[in-house]
Amino acid sequence: MIERGIHAFRGQGVLLLQGPVGPFFSRLAQDLKLAGARVFKVNFNAGDRLFYRRGAFSFKGAMADWPAWLEALLDELDIDVILLFGDCRPIHVVAHEIAMRRGLEVGVFEEGYLRPHYMTFERHGVNGHSQVPRQPSFYLAQPEAARPRRKALGNTYWHMAGWAFLYFSIGSLGKPWFPRYEHHRTLALTEAWPWVRSGWRKLKYRALQHGMLERLCTRWDKHFFLVPLQVFNDAQIFVHSSFDSVEAFVEEVLVSFARHAPADTALVIKHHPMSRGYTDYAALVRRLARAHGIAQRCFYIHDQHLPTLLRHARGVVVVNSTTGLQALEHHVPVKALGEAIYDMPGLCHQGPLDAFWHEAPHSGPDRVLLRRFVNFLIARSQLNGSFYKAWPKAAAKSENPWCATDWGDWLDRSPPGPAKGLATP
Repeated sequence: MIERGIHAFRGQGVLLLQGPVGPFFSRLAQDLKLAGARVFKVNFNAGDRLFYRRGAFSFKGAMADWPAWLEALLDELDIDVILLFGDCRPIHVVAHEIAMRRGLEVGVFEEGYLRPHYMTFERHGVNGHSQVPRQPSFYLAQPEAARPRRKALGNTYWHMAGWAFLYFSIGSLGKPWFPRYEHHRTLALTEAWPWVRSGWRKLKYRALQHGMLERLCTRWDKHFFLVPLQVFNDAQIFVHSSFDSVEAFVEEVLVSFARHAPADTALVIKHHPMSRGYTDYAALVRRLARAHGIAQRCFYIHDQHLPTLLRHARGVVVVNSTTGLQALEHHVPVKALGEAIYDMPGLCHQGPLDAFWHEAPHSGPDRVLLRRFVNFLIARSQLNGSFYKAWPKAAAKSENPWCATDWGDWLDRSPPGPAKGLATP
């Protein structure tokens, strides 16, 4: 979708719905206007309004009123493209259905497939809804292309935590102005507490698990399987997999490992950092490990250096995590149990989970296929930047000090010219 650059929106009516927490959509609107688009925004709560204060429409009705309200707005504004963050939010699911029926384009932002240095931006949908081809032959037929040089972002966690704290705090305090709004997560002042608790737990587990990484990389080198967990309320669990909870995923993987994995291997379950303030599966993992006789070779960890873990892992089991792609780039065998865009022959293990534990050493990715697949993703769906943190040079040059990213690479991809419609994958 991004292949032709931001100038593909010139002369188009663009409607922004909900974006990531922070000022990203506000900055995006400025850039789209500079590219010649007519840009409009809908706010749904006070948190949205905090980061997009001028020229936005406010929807204050109930969810049942949203379809008709949106239809009328689309007619009034002559919209060509709807842009949104996260295609599984209820308000976005409705908007997507309406857009498809009316023949409008939909562009979806999401956290990057190739985190932490990229953001995802795709036509139609992301993850299980993505139109990225799943056939290896498609990529093997593509001509070789050099991978563009990327810029490193540095740590973005505290930027994201700060924007989230503000968003949920203001969203809660401003609820009287949007009394019928229903957020896809809890929108209350108490929602700020998990972010505080997350920071505290980050420091706590760093101390408690000191030395764990060295132990895994020496005693268990190439003899452990890594299981990175999803966020507890992630759509990858509820929409793009057969599991109804992270707990169900943990149990299925642990039981399969206990029954079928080689006796000299260990299972390492890694908590998702974005879920740190909300959940803790230590008791569940401990109970299941004891019940199935693997307590001495089952480890539950929080913050350990992921690239190092991947270099020493025998295999990785995911639902549909960006860690799966990272593992493949480290040439580590991967078993995906959800609708992952990279789950295809030649990249991921295609047999049952029970067989993966023994077949992993012979299930590594095809390096040529992987290189072409990743290069395709970067060229067609990835923006080098962050929703939450400004590039140092962009922040210094921009008149807006809250600039969310440097769009230079995207802006320069295509010169201004007639453009109607967006590039397909």
